Amino acid sequence: MTDEERMRQAFDAAAGVRRRVAPRPWVGAVVVPADDPDGPGIVGATDGREGPHAEIVALRAAGSAAKGATLFCTLEPCSHHGRTPPCADAVIAAGISRVVVAIEDPDPHVSGRGLARLADAGIEVQVGVGEAFVREQLRPYLHHRRTGRPFVILKLAATIDGRTAAPDGSSQWITGPTAREDAHRLRADSDAVLVGAGTVRADDPSLTVRLPAGEADGVEPLRVVLGRAPAGAKVHPALELGGDLDAVLAELGARGVLQLLVEGGAQVAHQFHTAGLVDRYVFYLAPALMGGDDAPGLFSGPAAASIEYLWRGDIVNLCRLGDDLRIDLEPRRGSAEGTIGQVGGC
Repeated sequence: MTDEERMRQAFDAAAGVRRRVAPRPWVGAVVVPADDPDGPGIVGATDGREGPHAEIVALRAAGSAAKGATLFCTLEPCSHHGRTPPCADAVIAAGISRVVVAIEDPDPHVSGRGLARLADAGIEVQVGVGEAFVREQLRPYLHHRRTGRPFVILKLAATIDGRTAAPDGSSQWITGPTAREDAHRLRADSDAVLVGAGTVRADDPSLTVRLPAGEADGVEPLRVVLGRAPAGAKVHPALELGGDLDAVLAELGARGVLQLLVEGGAQVAHQFHTAGLVDRYVFYLAPALMGGDDAPGLFSGPAAASIEYLWRGDIVNLCRLGDDLRIDLEPRRGSAEGTIGQVGGC
């Protein structure tokens, strides 16, 4: 197997534990014994919120086969004492001869020190294999370590003419079951989900994860309300926050929220959008038309005053979910050419 294929093994292992380990980074590792370079490899992943890191899990499973082996890891091994001892020291002690890492860890406690420790011990170190897909996988963690704030996803569901409910307020259901299930996966992958108090009063959402048995691992995101939720609302227990959105994000970041899913309503969506605080927009569009201008839209607030101020982004993912479409949009960072499909499919 190639180095890229081995890193994909580690990537897949990390994907399987994401919901069980955040706010720790979800990391995968593979030990490839020297005497079995084309074998299946010995795979490990971060063990929960308190257990050993992926490298340690893989090294323990490998035992004596780790001597002279190659270790593939999606994130740089740590070199400091935290919840667990330094992984770099364990890698050295195991006798690993080569370490292949996708990306460096931006955490100030690590930030290249783990790689330097390995190199100083005479281990061959290679960085950058599988970097693009691992960087996308760990995007919320990397964003949080860089900014101290969560990666913000604004989720919006509407008819294809941009309406979120009928004039009488009814909205269940605009999209079909496949799209709604996908939205629950997005919720399960988030550390917190946020709505405005107006949405709580109007819809009384529970904001819980509803997925097939065993898929969500029993994980529920922190429920956050902007403003005060009525006593007895289904959203309780919830964290109620108010004031400046920058302060709200700073508070959630300090609480270890790596990914925040903003679900509504239209005023909250407008506030996050106009403040430039959305890192990714996820639109679920149904092949339906409300057919008029008296139904509520995706945003509630002043629009761009002129076409020259129109907000433009890049489509980074597009897929079909049953009868519906999911479109992922991000703030434009340059040419949009070739951006569709860079993010994994639905």
